[in-house]
Amino acid sequence: MATMPVNGQSFALDIVKTDDDGRLKRDGNLMSASAHIITAVIGSGVLSLAWAMAQLGWIAGPISLLIFSFITWFNSCLLADCYRFPGPLGGTRTYTYMGAVKAHLGGIKYTLCGISQYTNLVGTSIGYTITASISMAEGHDAECHASTNMFMIIFGIVQVMMSQLPNFHELVGLSTLAAIMSFAYSLIGIGLSIAAIAGGNDVKTSLTGTVVGVDVTSTEKAWNCFQAIGNIAFAYTYSSILVEIQVYCQPIFKLVEDSCRKKWPESGFIANEHPVDIPFCGVFHVNSFRLLWRTAYVIASSVMAMTFPFFNSVLGFIGAISFWPLTLYFPVQMYISQARIRRFTFTWTWLTILTVACLIVSLAAAAACVQGLIMQLRNFEPFKSVS
Repeated sequence: MATMPVNGQSFALDIVKTDDDGRLKRDGNLMSASAHIITAVIGSGVLSLAWAMAQLGWIAGPISLLIFSFITWFNSCLLADCYRFPGPLGGTRTYTYMGAVKAHLGGIKYTLCGISQYTNLVGTSIGYTITASISMAEGHDAECHASTNMFMIIFGIVQVMMSQLPNFHELVGLSTLAAIMSFAYSLIGIGLSIAAIAGGNDVKTSLTGTVVGVDVTSTEKAWNCFQAIGNIAFAYTYSSILVEIQVYCQPIFKLVEDSCRKKWPESGFIANEHPVDIPFCGVFHVNSFRLLWRTAYVIASSVMAMTFPFFNSVLGFIGAISFWPLTLYFPVQMYISQARIRRFTFTWTWLTILTVACLIVSLAAAAACVQGLIMQLRNFEPFKSVS
């Protein structure tokens, strides 16, 4: 706040601080960024890691975790450097993952990035709905195959309300709370595992995972191991929201709403905000289009979750198809373009080998998850989901 004298009188002026790109000055810091990232990484994918470890065993399991964590960290650093164009320090900011790809690569790669990113975000919406409903259905008195439809509906109703928040990325407190909850349920999982072993229950562990001929056939063992890799990939992938820094549906909302505003700029249904005074909370602005579109999206994702409630297969498939393009291919290609790395140099060669190797693993994991879905669909009745 500042004052400016005019004809002997002083008038108050609001000084809006802006960044070098003319937008509102960012007030994020290391703590808020860490909260966003922790919330994204320690998400629902963590809940599938126990099953993945059971398939891979105590040798391949931890090694896979370490490999995927290193790949995710390394390529997240590359993606962060590509946040500005043409250089990582003094270039123009890009505000979305697609925007970064468009600036550095352009053309067909920009389109493919959009398809990959938003397919992943839609799939993640469905995956989180399945995860939340299963978590709510669990308990000491819960049946092994309890229906989760009611819990999906409850979760969907909550998400309808949460989705109406227009500036979700500014709610640092909510991300901090979510980060604490992420650590909490991870620790709960560890505690329950220790309690099961300490209690003398019939708990089997193995260096090589499930035993062929005892737990599974050799074919099932192979498929399950690749599906486990897909689950691990899903647990680590967060590149699709690294640039936007928004928990997972908000980039989808922004894409549709910005596109509609651009196409129909004169539409009051799309553009007008209606203030609503909420007691003890202040004024909340309601937009008719936002209310209708976001509600419809949440309902659609909830219905899809009730239709295909296969936790491990769904999460593994999402991880398999999204890990390679979003975590590997596009960050590497943008870095090569930005750093002007020539073909067949040492750096280009080992980055290419890494990319191709991960592509092969991702394809195998995706195939295993599809096979798992096919097996589960054989005796499946829609809208009679079980946890």
